[in-house]
Amino acid sequence: MFRLTLRQVRADGLRLLLSSLAILLGVAFVAGTLIFTDGMRAAAYDRAGTFDRHTDLAVYAGETPLPPALVDRVRAVDGVAAADGELTGSAGVVGSDGRPVLGYAVLASIPTDPALQSYDVVAGRLPERPGELVLDAPTVADEGFRLGSPVRVGGTGGAARPYTLVGTVDVAGTSRDVGGPYLGLVGADALAVTGERGYGRIMVAARPGTDPRALAERVRAVAGAGATVKDRQQILDDVVDEAVRDQRQFGLFLLTFAAVAVVVAGFVIANTFAIVLAQRTRRTALLRLVGATRGQMFRATLLEAAVVGLLASVLGVLAGAVLAGGLNALLSAWDAPVSGGLTLTARTVLLCLGLGTLLTVGAGALPAWQGTRVPPVAALTDAAVRPSRRAGRVRLALGALVFAAGVAALAGAGVAGQVPLVAAGGVLSFFGIVLFGPVLVPALVRVLGWPARRLLGATAGLAVANAVRNPRRIAATATALVIGIGLVSAFVVGAGSAKAGIERAVDAEIGVDFLVTGIGADLPASLAGELAARPELGIVHEQRSRVVGGVEVRSAHPALVGRTLTAVDAGDVGRLGPGTVLAHREVAAARGWTVGSTVTVAGRPFRVAAVVADDGPALAGSPVPAGFVVDVVDADFGRLFPAERGYLAEVDPADGVSPAAARTAIESVLGNYPTVNLMDQAAYKRMLTGTVDMVLAFVTALLGLAVVIALVGVANTLSLSVVERTRENAVLRAVGMTRGGMRAVLAVEAVLTALVGALLGIALGTGVSAGAMAVVARIGGDFTLVMPWARLGLILAVAVLAALAAAVLPARRALARPVVEALGAE
Repeated sequence: MFRLTLRQVRADGLRLLLSSLAILLGVAFVAGTLIFTDGMRAAAYDRAGTFDRHTDLAVYAGETPLPPALVDRVRAVDGVAAADGELTGSAGVVGSDGRPVLGYAVLASIPTDPALQSYDVVAGRLPERPGELVLDAPTVADEGFRLGSPVRVGGTGGAARPYTLVGTVDVAGTSRDVGGPYLGLVGADALAVTGERGYGRIMVAARPGTDPRALAERVRAVAGAGATVKDRQQILDDVVDEAVRDQRQFGLFLLTFAAVAVVVAGFVIANTFAIVLAQRTRRTALLRLVGATRGQMFRATLLEAAVVGLLASVLGVLAGAVLAGGLNALLSAWDAPVSGGLTLTARTVLLCLGLGTLLTVGAGALPAWQGTRVPPVAALTDAAVRPSRRAGRVRLALGALVFAAGVAALAGAGVAGQVPLVAAGGVLSFFGIVLFGPVLVPALVRVLGWPARRLLGATAGLAVANAVRNPRRIAATATALVIGIGLVSAFVVGAGSAKAGIERAVDAEIGVDFLVTGIGADLPASLAGELAARPELGIVHEQRSRVVGGVEVRSAHPALVGRTLTAVDAGDVGRLGPGTVLAHREVAAARGWTVGSTVTVAGRPFRVAAVVADDGPALAGSPVPAGFVVDVVDADFGRLFPAERGYLAEVDPADGVSPAAARTAIESVLGNYPTVNLMDQAAYKRMLTGTVDMVLAFVTALLGLAVVIALVGVANTLSLSVVERTRENAVLRAVGMTRGGMRAVLAVEAVLTALVGALLGIALGTGVSAGAMAVVARIGGDFTLVMPWARLGLILAVAVLAALAAAVLPARRALARPVVEALGAE
């Protein structure tokens, strides 16, 4: 039986080729992900301790930053050779052209004592005194900066000021390499630029021969109860954990989509083995007739699946290495902050080989069990060529119930506001389609085939008849497409709905021409004042908020509040001014506030000018209940919370000033603030929705492999069906069907199969997105389902074109044999 199995693999090699391709693609995705992420992780481990090569001990801040005076006290501890404060934050660099250097910039304070300096200096030296600066080597090269020249740097602490460039450093592959500029300043300058009041940690170098534990206890006593002291090993453990955390999450993200591709490959493999074993019915019966037992036949089929899976998995690992190399090169070309080579471990090889082999064996087990049920007497009769079995009533009834449960879960998700219901509804709906597919899919093929029959006549009629001849087969083929296209559609519809909701929220909340936003940080403290001082600008309002006493206190501008409010319950919003508040409906009702009453906010008395409707429900994780909000004018907010900053400022031109003149005035101020950005409403919407588009494109590309595997399944099913219909196709050609007509029959059959799978996938994805949008709308936000018809139409068009391409090889195979030879085929 073993030798017979190997001969069958060789004999049916062409039939199993496309099935092997599905396994190869699925394994390649998994292998490529593991090889790429293992390389990233290895590089992260190599450079994890870059900035702590000389740090023996460190004091970490608790809830509040460590004051600069604590550095001197730690430095005076017995056994301490050097101590210096360190903080990391965000800042901006003004380029040689006078414009901010693009990219998120990281700023860090650099120790001035050589005993603590662990940087890799490329040129020059590290800063030793205030007013000196180091930059990463790529930024210096791109901007044409020279050592000794002034470079303007600014952050949330104020306007940009010049610092002398004294050196360049290499931070590639470290936690401070985020794709943008890297800036290093001495501690005092770093505090001034970031606006921080203290350090995040204090680095300590011990004197030779000092007992580390005793030193840690002495430093802990000086640092106080709010700080944490860690030794060298703890520091390195934390740094390594932080370095690989993002890589681990990225790897899990990629493996999630790899799992989808593997599941789709499983459907393709199971369908392939079902067809191949059905075509071997007479051969199986003959083997049973000469003495082979059913168990032997079953084990032989599993061995065949294992051989096919193992060979395809080996090729999949090789393809995965090529895929990982391509991904690494692509990210490097995009200047993404990713470094490291490709790491192929024994774990990856064994895991991928085992996964591909087990997947093939598992997918082929049920077809193998059903295929060995052929009685020996079938070899002597025409029973070997049996019509396909119809789906049982139990399966269909269960499928209908499961599908109904899935639809009910999706419909109830919005009412309950539960995200798990959306996931459960999507999974149940999919399994309902799988179970009910032998009835649903052929019915849809007949419906979609009606217009094709009207246009193409008998050609389309033959295609429809061929497609629905085996309901189980076409259902399995279409179901593989449902997975990939369903997920793509869910993301497409969800992204379109999210973008529309974001744009509506901007229209409702923003009532000005221009917006000034912070890049990775809050707005500088002096920016709003400088903008307000320009005569070309009429309204300058920095959006700020602070939660105190269970109420969110927000800054407001009297000229803007009326533009975004949905309703006024009582009072006059025009009376908002110094010493007054606008109380939102929920907090007013809960605390008995009325128009004209005096209330206490942040320890100061205010008079209620009006009670207004709230903007919307509270977001998940909000520190206050929905509607517990009061608005005060900017001046009062500044007196209550002088250190509170916002990330967005609204700006309108003064009366009689054109938008172009106002923009020029704003840009003249922003030239001194490289950490802020100017945009209008349209640009602000694009900024907010740009991430949605980027994620959608990335996810669609990852799910594209699952769709490709499913289309491989369509081509595989057609190819194997052509083998079954060899004599039948020869008869059609003998009675006058042209070669073009035969190609058209197979093309229509492929298109109908792909269309049904695509339509079911779009319907499933839309249902999942509708449930998700309902949940989001209930949790907080004006989100409704928006159908991006153009993109959905593009999905259908791509499915149709891919199906036409998938029909080319089966058609060529159907026409390859002469008619007379095909008429005599078994």
